[in-house]
Amino acid sequence: MTRAVLVLGFAQIAVGAAAIFARYALLGGTPIGVAAARLSIAALVMLLLAALRPQPRSARPNAAASRTLAFAGFALAAHFALWIASLEYTSVAISTLLVTTTPIWTALYDAFVCKRPLSRLATIGFIIGGIGLLLVVGIDRTPAPIPGHALLGDALALLGSVAIGAYLLLVREVRAALTTRTIVTRTFSWAALALVVASLVAHQPAPPLHDGSAWAGILAMALISQLLGHTAINASLRHFTPNAVSFATLLEPVIAGALALAIFGEPIPALALLGGVLLLGAIGVVLREERVDLSALENL
Repeated sequence: MTRAVLVLGFAQIAVGAAAIFARYALLGGTPIGVAAARLSIAALVMLLLAALRPQPRSARPNAAASRTLAFAGFALAAHFALWIASLEYTSVAISTLLVTTTPIWTALYDAFVCKRPLSRLATIGFIIGGIGLLLVVGIDRTPAPIPGHALLGDALALLGSVAIGAYLLLVREVRAALTTRTIVTRTFSWAALALVVASLVAHQPAPPLHDGSAWAGILAMALISQLLGHTAINASLRHFTPNAVSFATLLEPVIAGALALAIFGEPIPALALLGGVLLLGAIGVVLREERVDLSALENL
């Protein structure tokens, strides 16, 4: 069990460090360009695995599922572009905190669109989360790469959280009929394609190849945070329940904030710290009460 705890702890550190790696990537690149490079690497890895270990025809999605996976890929592209962009305007800790609010949005979707009633405790969690959000959003904090636009950065991170919520809801429609590898390969490929097109249209190219710091950040996001981090999360599911692993993801903003403080000197204002505690508590309540399914995020 000690080894399992260490593996899960390593996973949270690797994933929590993604924002740090993204900051380094942004030193020489643009948000859409960095996101396009990161997803292209991930898609190429998955396509290579698919070529080396092809699946039977029966595992291929039908036309309807293929359309759903394409839309899920577009949502995934929006998530990465928005979240990485937020890191230019707001602190690492706040950006990472706000982008983890996905369980709140998916639970609200289930409550208002799918007409699934919320429990009393979940309702209290939403109220606490709302208070925490008000304390966190828009606080003028330590200088970001582009200072003076904290509210914009916070909004981008929240929109990134909503986008990954849309990804989860779309993937939920096809998970029963498709393998995880098929879902990840298709969605990563569509996301990479969408981001490459967006980078060309918006004139936001990937960093130049000679920019070692930027590409080190991109490769670290793809290989450490995704490949090693999420492989460790998958391994942890052999020893812990999915809900326990979902709760462990609440450590990611804490880890990201601690790393940003140590590396970039980004302290967190007391009011934002209080709001963060309330918001993480609210997310924990929603995860517990609503059993929000985050397992589709294991390979992101």
